Amino acid sequence: MASANPWDPASAPNAARLLLGHFVTSGMVTQEMLNISKKPASCFVKFSRLQQITDNQAEINQKNLEIELLRLEKDTADIVHPSSLAQKCQTLQSMNNHLEAVLKEKRSLRQRLLKPMCQENLPIEAIYHRYMVHLLELAVTFIEKLEMHIETIRNIPHLDANLKKMSKALAKMDILVTETEELAENILKWREQQKEVSSCIPKILAEENYLHKHIITPPVPCTSKVHVHTINGK
Repeated sequence: MASANPWDPASAPNAARLLLGHFVTSGMVTQEMLNISKKPASCFVKFSRLQQITDNQAEINQKNLEIELLRLEKDTADIVHPSSLAQKCQTLQSMNNHLEAVLKEKRSLRQRLLKPMCQENLPIEAIYHRYMVHLLELAVTFIEKLEMHIETIRNIPHLDANLKKMSKALAKMDILVTETEELAENILKWREQQKEVSSCIPKILAEENYLHKHIITPPVPCTSKVHVHTINGK
């Protein structure tokens, strides 16, 4: 049990209380100063808060551990739960019974497998008919796509090489596209030039006709013929 505070005026009367009362009456000490001295130290408050934080953290860790245990129990419920174990045991028992029946009829089954099964009907229980319909649909779909699946499996080892070839083909295609664009631009420029030339041809022909009509060619001089004759005479 905590001892009484000797500085507290409300505690049992003693020498310290009487002395403090005398100081308060004389004005040497005020009641506010005594009240300040009664406040608990801040370090003890911090220690209590630290202890509370530690307790809370321990409680949180305990709750997290419980949550993990519950999650583990939930994940393993299908393994360790009694109902799941009973269901699995029942399934295993039915499989065991089926295998025992197969082993008992092993000779007849072997003889039946050796015989051709063409154009024969296999008896199927009524409860499995709907599953057989679905199974036949899946079989037809699988057979239709079997060649494509086989080809895909065969191409798996060559996948990297095919990707490299595809990348090279795409690069060549980009080059061809660029060259085609340049060629198209050159063709358009050539067409524009041909249009300009075609527009200039009538003007050139008109100027040539004008020159032929108005310019006379000069006559050939006769001195050349005389010079030829003198040379022959020599």
